[in-house]
Amino acid sequence: MALHFSEQELAERRARACAAMAEHDLDGLLIFRQESMYYLTGYDTFGYVFFQCLYLSADGEMTLLTRAPDLRQAQHTSVIDDIRVWVDGPDVEPAHVLRDILANQGCAGRRLGVEWEAYGLTGRNGLRLVEALEYFCVTEDASELISRLRLIKSPAEMAYVRRAAELADEAYETAVGLTAAGASEADILAAMQGAVFRGGGDYPGNEFIIGSGPDALLCRYKSGRRCLDADDQLTLEWAGTFRHYHACLMRTFVVGRLDPAQRAMFDAASDALGAAIDALRPGRALGDVFDAHARTLDDAGFGAHRMNACGYSLGTTFSPNWMDWPMLYHGCPEKAALGMVFFIHIIIFDCGSGLAMTLGQTLEVTETGAVPLTKAPLSLVVK
Repeated sequence: MALHFSEQELAERRARACAAMAEHDLDGLLIFRQESMYYLTGYDTFGYVFFQCLYLSADGEMTLLTRAPDLRQAQHTSVIDDIRVWVDGPDVEPAHVLRDILANQGCAGRRLGVEWEAYGLTGRNGLRLVEALEYFCVTEDASELISRLRLIKSPAEMAYVRRAAELADEAYETAVGLTAAGASEADILAAMQGAVFRGGGDYPGNEFIIGSGPDALLCRYKSGRRCLDADDQLTLEWAGTFRHYHACLMRTFVVGRLDPAQRAMFDAASDALGAAIDALRPGRALGDVFDAHARTLDDAGFGAHRMNACGYSLGTTFSPNWMDWPMLYHGCPEKAALGMVFFIHIIIFDCGSGLAMTLGQTLEVTETGAVPLTKAPLSLVVK
């Protein structure tokens, strides 16, 4: 098997999941998130784009229902022994196949948790699952049960996160070296992703974000490339990824003349990042992190140009994005704890002036507060 963790560690994770099920009076869990499957068993695939479910019973037994292309994938990358295959066909109903499996497992009338918040469980498949399980068993939304366990990283996980952070830093150095008037976004993007691959890293959970000129005010990937002007701005958000664990950075570089207004934006972003980092401490609500960032930007006069969230948890995530649960927003009640990893990003987009400024860093929550995992300088880059 091609496992990235010891079988003992995977077994301990499943034991914690079973204990969490017991706390919620659940007899089993229907797992649809690929992150959860990977975390509990090592199973590594993108086959979750089709109907796929891992059943975990309260006593730790597992059954995977998937398609034929993922049979060997599961055998090679996971500790799952019981793998069932549903066969493609015009009238096939995999949700009913799952119900039959559950019936054989004695689940009729039992209380089962369901990971409804899962990219692979599309709206249509969700409706079909509801129909298949109606009158068969009692279901409860358990979308965060495994996600909550994944928040605290083990030493083995932290080793992967730290390597991901090193790869993110290497991509930063590559980007700084290539950014200049006349440089192509395509060359910068290719070199950054190449740095991650050369370091043994993986594809990230979503595309790297790159935009210059007016597109520097976008915090999503869009198709299309341009070359940098003599006076320009370049916004980048990227992740180093290792064994599917992510560490992110975000920066806006200035090319040519530095507008004094953009310098003021950077100073405010730097202050906001410092305030947010100071608020990320064990026992404090994650909403406090957002509030510290927002208060700083509002006091500096940038309240109208900030976002309504300033980051999120990071860990092992699969496409379509690397953002993990929970996010940093006002009122978020989840509390920071030792071993959690967060990406804090400060984003200021002034559509009136057409100027952008961003600053982001990945951090680990420790006893003394948040400690940076990414080491890229926090100074303003002017090329």
